[in-house]
Amino acid sequence: MRSHSVPVRRSTSFSESAHSMRRIGILTAGGDTPALNATIFGAVERANERGIEVVGIIRGFAGVVDPRLPHVRLNPLLSTIPELTPTRGGTILGASRTYVDPAQVELLNEIKPRLAKLGIEGLICVGGDGTINGMQPLSEMFPCVLAPKTIDNDLGLNYIDEPSEWTVEHAEFGQPGPAKSHARDIIALDELINFATPGYATAVYVVVQGVERIRTTAESHRRIAIIEVMGRDSGYIPLGSSFGQPDIILLPEFPIDMDHLEHRVAELYDLQKHVVIVVGEGVRDQSGRQLGAQTKSYDPAGNVIYSGAAEELKRLLAMRFGDEFFGSRRKHESADSVIFTRKVGHTQRGGRPIKFDRFFAAQLGGKAVDLIAENRNNHVATLQWSEAKGFYLDSLPAYKLRDQWKRIHPRRVHHSLYDPQRFQPSLLGRKYLQTMLTNAVGTDDVEQIRLDTFSPGKLTSRYQSVNLEIHQRIETLK
Repeated sequence: MRSHSVPVRRSTSFSESAHSMRRIGILTAGGDTPALNATIFGAVERANERGIEVVGIIRGFAGVVDPRLPHVRLNPLLSTIPELTPTRGGTILGASRTYVDPAQVELLNEIKPRLAKLGIEGLICVGGDGTINGMQPLSEMFPCVLAPKTIDNDLGLNYIDEPSEWTVEHAEFGQPGPAKSHARDIIALDELINFATPGYATAVYVVVQGVERIRTTAESHRRIAIIEVMGRDSGYIPLGSSFGQPDIILLPEFPIDMDHLEHRVAELYDLQKHVVIVVGEGVRDQSGRQLGAQTKSYDPAGNVIYSGAAEELKRLLAMRFGDEFFGSRRKHESADSVIFTRKVGHTQRGGRPIKFDRFFAAQLGGKAVDLIAENRNNHVATLQWSEAKGFYLDSLPAYKLRDQWKRIHPRRVHHSLYDPQRFQPSLLGRKYLQTMLTNAVGTDDVEQIRLDTFSPGKLTSRYQSVNLEIHQRIETLK
């Protein structure tokens, strides 16, 4: 998730729509996550209770700027369509990385009357920071709110005044340069703004399974495994991988001390004859250089994909150890053959969401409906936690996520959550993860694996895509 800057004003009030809203739109933007359908489901169910019709806009903001405005009626007669189920991963509405540019005034002026033709009086956007920026200019014309999603768990704040602590080293031509955070030394978990985003728990579940499976291969063959997981700027996914018990966890927020890492790897290899390392894709060395930057590429949104983080770490460790280290312990074994890399990859984004994600995604979708019905324009629904209340829903104005240059930064793993000497979560980090994930998998998740994985019917019928059923429901403007 990148830092973004857009022209922004504080929330605009639309008092009339608060009293007369009968139909709203909903869209999913940006990358997919396992819990998008659960969020849409929660929004539609809450809208049913409030007597509000919901129109799903196809392919995110790309559908909004399309003159045909492809859409699906998600609750005709205030009854949720059967294709929409919270256990289905991804989004039945489709998603795109198309965003609305505030500078395209003519295009923006076409959107409001286009939505008005369908009787849409407000819009729920399901997404992350890019979606907030795409929503921002629209919120100046009609009510908009955000229901959060991101597997990286980086949409939020470590504490409410964190944005004011971002600084830049220099600014040229009135534009801020690279930003740096001067975070407080200690935080409390009940200070976190948006404790967890839907999709994160399922992504961690997938990673933990991957770590446990790769462990047995490394253990059996006396290897060093380097497992690369998602996390460009924020290391919450590698932090969560600690449930898979990797020996070493490396996060983008903490530059790697190669001398310390080399010593720890050697110590562990001599002790247990194998090592498992989990590394976030955006990890950096002591100079601040991303390890994968040597072989970087870009995703459709222009974000850097650090395809070489694990491979570069392998190269550095092999160079430091040399063949002699492993040859003295295992005959005829080179450093290159002992150290291997694997990527968990896009499986972190997909599949059935686990219970924690399903439940709270649906709750946040419902909260978004309440926000827009109550005229809380340009607000973000959030999931909070405290010792006294446990998990509960709240919201905040979107502008409170922005720094003084109006940019939204990805929430970093605070240094009080991680111990760089042990390469493991700190005591507070363990409490954070336990609070969220200890009971994140439901009994129905386990039963679904038992009944569905090797269902005989899969051998006699091909996969039935929900896209076929949704396509039959799509309508367009005349």
